[in-house]
Amino acid sequence: MLQCIFLLSDSGEVMLEKQLTGHRVDRSICAWFWDQIVSQGDSFKQQPVIASPTHYLFQIVREGITFLACTQVEKPPLMGIEFLCRVADVLSDYLEGLNEDVIKDNFVIVYELLDEMIDNGFPLTTEPNILREMIAPPNIVSKMLSVVTGNSSNMSDTLPGATASCVPWRTTDIKYANNEVYVDLVEEMDAIINRDGVLVKCEVYGEVQVNSHITGVPDLTLSFTNPSIMDDVRFHPCVRFRPWESHHILSFVPPDGLFKLMSYRVKKLKSTPIYVKPQITSDDGTCRVNVMVGIRNDPGKMIDSITVQFQLPSCVLSADLTANHGAVTIFSNKMCTWSIDRIPKDRAPALSGTLMLETGLKRLNVFPTFQVGFRIQGVALSGLQLDKLDLRVVPSRLYKGFRAFTRSGLYEVRS
Repeated sequence: MLQCIFLLSDSGEVMLEKQLTGHRVDRSICAWFWDQIVSQGDSFKQQPVIASPTHYLFQIVREGITFLACTQVEKPPLMGIEFLCRVADVLSDYLEGLNEDVIKDNFVIVYELLDEMIDNGFPLTTEPNILREMIAPPNIVSKMLSVVTGNSSNMSDTLPGATASCVPWRTTDIKYANNEVYVDLVEEMDAIINRDGVLVKCEVYGEVQVNSHITGVPDLTLSFTNPSIMDDVRFHPCVRFRPWESHHILSFVPPDGLFKLMSYRVKKLKSTPIYVKPQITSDDGTCRVNVMVGIRNDPGKMIDSITVQFQLPSCVLSADLTANHGAVTIFSNKMCTWSIDRIPKDRAPALSGTLMLETGLKRLNVFPTFQVGFRIQGVALSGLQLDKLDLRVVPSRLYKGFRAFTRSGLYEVRS
């Protein structure tokens, strides 16, 4: 049972406080929490569960806003963290973004959403489709009406029909002239390559996203060619667990519109699509930098939006870096970004130049880590393949589609 939720700005200001039970939680817990962040830094921010002198705290950070929940009773920590993630997702969807100004401008709607999402400390209605029937998203017309009438509430007078349904994530009496369902595989590749060029870690985090616009209450089944490669799977509540457990088939009644059907992880991959080879040598106060980028394993589709980013050490006074392809930018905080976009066929992109070290320093003692970014349309680098998507009762004019997309996640090359 959660007792209170706070929303904190990136400066520690309490933007919103929502007491959930009769036991009031004092704001001094936020002051203690922020003092710990100031004293311990990023290491404290990365702890999702924190034991304070008086409460257990759950925290997540989205777009600079800290979502903080408090409790004094034993509870599954993942429930608290998952609920905060759901709150952040709903607010981002409702307000079309998430920042301090948006939260303050839509203060009433945020409060109304929290009222519906949690009751007496226990999660209640968290499905965006149902919440949209209860509370209308903000728009220009509703804001003008609130100014004229003085009524700032967007709450509906009628209860959504799906609240009494066995599938509360789907609204009732949905009708479309054209029925269509699209499935997207969206993946992020995390990789660590050491200074010898050896692949230390390579894994993919993926999501199966479904965009469904089908009349009535459809019953879908989705199967994969190679489901055994997936680990750490998580499902939307609409997925029936028994068919997955027995046959690795996803059987579900989808919500209307776009939603995340499941997430997964594919571990211990053996190769990456591109290589980055940094060479750094230093002597007599000068450091020579050479970085080459190329395709290691051709995925069969164009690799674009390639970037290489690294932080220059604090001992570097000046830098003169050029590239034979793309643009090199060095910011005031000594962050260097090399924007390559696409690798040309006639030559391998290369960056070279010199770094001047501070007086008295002969060699570079701290070597930078290179952060690599890329994007590939039409390919799932994990190798996961969809087999088929079936609908038990097929309406007229049903259109089905599939897409795959891979981008870099935490992709590090150490020098």
